[in-house]
Amino acid sequence: MTHEDYMREALDLARACLATGDVPVGCVVVDPAGAVIGRGRNRREELSSATRHAEVEAIEAACAHMGSWRLTGCSLYVTLEPCPMCAGAIWNARLSNLWYGAREERSGCCGSVLNLFAENIDHATAVRGGLLEDECAAVLSEFFRARR
Repeated sequence: MTHEDYMREALDLARACLATGDVPVGCVVVDPAGAVIGRGRNRREELSSATRHAEVEAIEAACAHMGSWRLTGCSLYVTLEPCPMCAGAIWNARLSNLWYGAREERSGCCGSVLNLFAENIDHATAVRGGLLEDECAAVLSEFFRARR
């Protein structure tokens, strides 16, 4: 599978949020061999929980699959630039790669507001943004347009 294929799977998860009224963000975690080992989508509204972001759900599923909190060598694909909480979870899980789609100008922690991954910390995560950016942004735009 390609990077775009993984992001399309994350987009499918984002679209599933529309049924629950959650902001449409989807995420997958991929192991070094290319298998998807974690999936998540925003479920804050559905579960009435501030921490049920797509990245957290996907990371928890991947950790359960691996039997470890360390996801070194794994890659995370998410449709929206991670917030501070999710950037911290990505760092704490020791993910090696982060791919995101649309920028989050209000709370993004990969360069939009701040860049947690540029700090002098003991683990480096390679960050790449803009993967299928237009498609990821369109899902979000449609959601917010329908709410107004």
